[in-house]
Amino acid sequence: MDLPLNTLVLCVALIVSLIILLIIYQRKNALKKRIESKVSMFKKAFDISEDAILVLSDENRVMYANIALQNLLSLPDEFFEKSLDPMPKVRIKKEWIPLDLFIDQLHRNHHDRMQSFPQSSLLPVEGQHSIPVNLYIDRVSEKKENFNWCTIIAIHDLRKEYERSQVAYRHKLTNLPNQLQAKADLNKLFSKIHLHNKKLALVLIDIDNISQIRGMIGYEQSENILIHFGQYLEQYAKVNAYYVYHTFSNNFLLCLPVIETVDEVVFVGREIQKELSRFYKLNDVPFHLTASIGASIYPDSGATLNLMDLAYKAMAEAQKSGYGHIHIYMKNEEEARYDEMEIFSAIHEAIGKEEFEVYYQPIVRTKDYEVVAAEALIRWKHPVHGYIPPDIFIPMLEKSGSIIELGRYVLSEVLKQQKRWEMFKFKPIEVSINMSVIEIESDGFLEHVTQQLSEHQVAPELIKFEITEGAAMKNESQADRLLHGLKKLGISIALDDFGTGYTSFAYLKEFPADVLKIDKSMVDYILGSEEDQRIVKAMVELGHTLGMKVVVEGVENENMVEILASFGCDYLQGYYFGKPQPAYEFQELIRR
Repeated sequence: MDLPLNTLVLCVALIVSLIILLIIYQRKNALKKRIESKVSMFKKAFDISEDAILVLSDENRVMYANIALQNLLSLPDEFFEKSLDPMPKVRIKKEWIPLDLFIDQLHRNHHDRMQSFPQSSLLPVEGQHSIPVNLYIDRVSEKKENFNWCTIIAIHDLRKEYERSQVAYRHKLTNLPNQLQAKADLNKLFSKIHLHNKKLALVLIDIDNISQIRGMIGYEQSENILIHFGQYLEQYAKVNAYYVYHTFSNNFLLCLPVIETVDEVVFVGREIQKELSRFYKLNDVPFHLTASIGASIYPDSGATLNLMDLAYKAMAEAQKSGYGHIHIYMKNEEEARYDEMEIFSAIHEAIGKEEFEVYYQPIVRTKDYEVVAAEALIRWKHPVHGYIPPDIFIPMLEKSGSIIELGRYVLSEVLKQQKRWEMFKFKPIEVSINMSVIEIESDGFLEHVTQQLSEHQVAPELIKFEITEGAAMKNESQADRLLHGLKKLGISIALDDFGTGYTSFAYLKEFPADVLKIDKSMVDYILGSEEDQRIVKAMVELGHTLGMKVVVEGVENENMVEILASFGCDYLQGYYFGKPQPAYEFQELIRR
């Protein structure tokens, strides 16, 4: 039966409409599934996150909480669209504030900007103590039937990070604070020391002969000795309000922050010695132990800057006296060993009698650790006192003006030695000579250097003069003229002790130096201090930026070599590669 045309058109239109509706439904259903799939994916991503994530509605109902958040706040199974009860609190500065109130305050003050509070603390609902966290809070608009906006809170638990940082500042064996912690604590104590008129003491304790003890009783028992001794010191420090540290293998440090007299330090040393002699038993038999103890005291020993170094120096003096001795470093102690007038009078004659000798300390190239240079250092062997430390006689030479004569002697000896090495076919190396302020300010210095080079027929490229930041800054114009004059001769210039002075970048940029020498004090704690590492690395980069080669002084072990080499420094100098030594010993390092 033929349908009327109108009816046929209507049927076709209906069929097409149904097809379109079906397609729209399928697309919506597919879109919904994709959205649900993505939501499910994001939920899984958030659920495996270690950070706790919470989404609250404008009425503080829970719209979402990942697994970490559920565990952190011990949420009940049916938490969705329910209010948190009780509301957790956060500590801002010293005040505990409910989380919802804190969110309201943020919204009023900051509106849509995300906030980070790295030192906040979250108090778990069922916990007995607060935990350190970082909080990240943001608010987003969400037009729904039952709410207009929601707040997203991310909580980063800092406990693991705190635990890791604590490990870095603890000795692995005894769990006592280590050298890194000592440095941090002492800096704080030193900054407050002016608040009272008391003294502060550092007491270094070194258990004597630990290597032989290990050989006798074994590694495990010797480690037990250190553990038990650490426990004793920890208790002793707690009772007396001291600070205790396990710095190295058998070295411990006590800090006595407030003392009245030096006698208190001696008393502490004797108490520790007494305990050591009886505290450890091996098979129920007392195992007699001794310790060398060195102490430095502020202000008696000197400035706080060198207090730790002076304590080590005192411990070395105690060890020279044999086992079980106590030594306290007192300011001007070394000077007191010598009669100043006697030394002062003997200096001039000493040069003529050839009592001074030039020693050479090797400088190695970082890329292959080959000895390519040396620093010339003066030593004085007095006929009565033996070797007198440079720290004693150099200031006296400067006071008397004899430093100029000694400087000329050193230059002459170095040039003679260079000529000998050339004649006997040793590898040519550059030798550095230190230059003092008085030499810079003296007349005829440049002319004397020119004459000496000509007389000894030594290439100027084999000589380098080192000048400290302080010396260069004292008479800038004179130093500038002299250094440029030396460079015209072909002699290179090194800026020595870099990092200990106050050279401005503008001055350093114009300074006519070929080499930058980073002072030993800048690398003493580089293995344990990331801050020191960043500083030294920046110094190396600065030297290279200014077109200088960089030498790092004070390199004492393989670990320091590795880290300094990674910074890109060009040369290394220190006891690891060799102490200052006479020419006949040093030249063994440069035989072809």
